[in-house]
Amino acid sequence: MPVRTRAIDRGTARGRALVAQLCRELEDARTDRGLSYAALGRVIGISGQQVGRICQGRSPEASLIRLAQLFALVGLQLSAKGFPSGQPIRDAGHTALLERFRRRLAPTLQWRLEVPVVAGVPEAFRDLRAWDATVSGVDWTMAVEAETNVRDVQALERRLALKLRDGSVSGVILLLSETRHHRELLRSAPSLRETFPVAARVTMRMLSRGEQLPGSSIVVA
Repeated sequence: MPVRTRAIDRGTARGRALVAQLCRELEDARTDRGLSYAALGRVIGISGQQVGRICQGRSPEASLIRLAQLFALVGLQLSAKGFPSGQPIRDAGHTALLERFRRRLAPTLQWRLEVPVVAGVPEAFRDLRAWDATVSGVDWTMAVEAETNVRDVQALERRLALKLRDGSVSGVILLLSETRHHRELLRSAPSLRETFPVAARVTMRMLSRGEQLPGSSIVVA
């Protein structure tokens, strides 16, 4: 199944589960406060029947705005926040960047795509984050993260630091597409060179020989 389809399915299931949970909280609060469906509907301009369907979880496509309105009417405040989970969808440029890098590796090295950050975890507790790829030798593994358009260096560094902390790899190869923007970014962001100290030419020479890198590295390809 394509990555794009899997992501949509996960998002749909997660959205429906969240709406169902919010509807249960809404119904409990409405009952506790002795408010009727009709009274809530009059305030926001919909029928009591519509409010009832939402509160009873029979409107799985209820909008976030509508739920927030109803929460406010029963004395609650609805909040939401996104958390890292799984891989974002990738475009053709990202796929091509990974393939250009793969072709330069020694044939003795193992190349895998979309490798879970945390392996060996039961599905119910699985961390959905994944490395774009990994390259492995006999007793070592380096993660590969490919970026075609980096905008926020600090956000990128935080994301990679968390994945590196939770994963079991020797280091990270940050793979950047060959653009003027990325060249300027590297010149203006010395923290990246500190985080990824192994020079690109050393990295590619060692990987072309199937050798283990001494640390993390940035490669522009």
